[in-house]
Amino acid sequence: MIDINKTITEIANDHLKDDSFFIVDIVVKSVSEKTKILVLLDCDDGLNIDDCAQLSRNIANQLEEDELMDIAFILEVSSPGLDHPLTMKRQYNKNIGRSLKITKTDGEITTGKLIEVAETSIEFDKEIKEKKKVSYKTMTIPFNEIEKASILVSFK
Repeated sequence: MIDINKTITEIANDHLKDDSFFIVDIVVKSVSEKTKILVLLDCDDGLNIDDCAQLSRNIANQLEEDELMDIAFILEVSSPGLDHPLTMKRQYNKNIGRSLKITKTDGEITTGKLIEVAETSIEFDKEIKEKKKVSYKTMTIPFNEIEKASILVSFK
């Protein structure tokens, strides 16, 4: 049996349109009698449905041509979406200026705006609420202290 995650990652990377595209994650699950393969694709310049559809076709075609899957499968290629946490430095870079919710490894949860991304850390304007007043404190958070970082949706 092949290592599905490794094989899909290699195939997907071989078929990326250009260097601005990157694979965030590959999720493989068993669903009934089939295997569901979810490829999370992102792009530094923004992603559209056509990009996802093209990569999906390319991956499926290669899997079938090379006869790499001996079981039925469902293949889905999509963007990580707002509900998927940031896991790569490239994702932080493309979200500078956006509000984030960060859970640190010590359990502290904080919200604020992503200001800058450095090699090993981020600059973050932490939101501080005191009574009805909101102020901000700029702080540096090393990547190794971030357990989870999610984009906060603003409807303002």
